[in-house]
Amino acid sequence: MTQRDLDRVVSVATGESPPVIRRRGFGIADPRDVNTDPEPDDVPPQYLEWEQMHEEQLLHPHDRRCNPVAS
Repeated sequence: MTQRDLDRVVSVATGESPPVIRRRGFGIADPRDVNTDPEPDDVPPQYLEWEQMHEEQLLHPHDRRCNPVAS
């Protein structure tokens, strides 16, 4: 399968135009190549510690950087 064939198949499956698919950079992954992980797990999880954030707001009620609700 060529890159053009892949772009066309993804385009049909998603309803997007081939130029949009081409810009998004779809590619064929080789399962034998373990060094090409499209979504590596070495990125720390993205989350908020709501309890810690609340405690910081209580400790610094006048600090607007820690209390985005204050106006």
